[in-house]
Amino acid sequence: MKLSFILMLCGVMSVSTVFSQKGTPITVATYNLRYNTANDGVNAWPNRKEFVKALVSYHGFDIFGTQEGLRGQLNDIAELNEFAFLGAGRDDGKEAGEHSAIFYRKDRFKVLKSGNFWLSETPEKPGKGWDATCCNRICSWAKFKDLKTKKDFYFFSVHFDHQGVEARRQSGKLMVKKIQEIANDAPVICVGDLNSLPDTEQVKEIQTILNDAHNVSAMPPYGPEGTFNAFKFDAPMKNRIDYIFTDKRINVLKYGVLTDAKDQRYPSDHQPVVIKAVIN
Repeated sequence: MKLSFILMLCGVMSVSTVFSQKGTPITVATYNLRYNTANDGVNAWPNRKEFVKALVSYHGFDIFGTQEGLRGQLNDIAELNEFAFLGAGRDDGKEAGEHSAIFYRKDRFKVLKSGNFWLSETPEKPGKGWDATCCNRICSWAKFKDLKTKKDFYFFSVHFDHQGVEARRQSGKLMVKKIQEIANDAPVICVGDLNSLPDTEQVKEIQTILNDAHNVSAMPPYGPEGTFNAFKFDAPMKNRIDYIFTDKRINVLKYGVLTDAKDQRYPSDHQPVVIKAVIN
């Protein structure tokens, strides 16, 4: 009994030692906020915003992408003074419509450059792509310098169409093209709601250049497999549609799908996905 306990303790210590030797980690997340609509009743944004802010603070996010947030929602989250955000509205490239924004800790990261593109045949301007009929879809990106490690990296936040099958397929190809074009050889993190399961062509397309953090985490994935709850506390959450992709040079230490709830209500209709990683 004593020997097994010692071996177990040594094993825990060795894992901790490995993690400590990997460098200064960052906590990265992706979170579909669910846009602000009064039709959600008790789950409308005014009833959720403080919970979302508390979740971000408690779990110590360093940098995270959001989807569906309207400008007012992003301003609400930015009441957390340690954060700033960037990104454009998908309807006009300014502030109108939903954003795929990027929040980052101001004392940890410096923005070196940033931009946006649309998921369409004409990515340089607002518009629907392929067989999408509902909405414009946008990707926001930025090049950051980590002020602690002095490492530069690119961060992309995106939201794929929920109806157009071809739009999702082509969006995967466009993401690969744009990531290679914008980031060149620099490390990349790409997060988002892809409205796609892991075995779809578009997810596999992105995996030709980036790892799915779920699959390469040093620790086994934590939490449910699925990331969508539809505001139902008893949702089965089997379908994973929200992702964090990482450059193959990035060490993913752990990956989790958070299930924080209050009074059996979730802060959004999606679960936040979180990783701890080291950029080499």
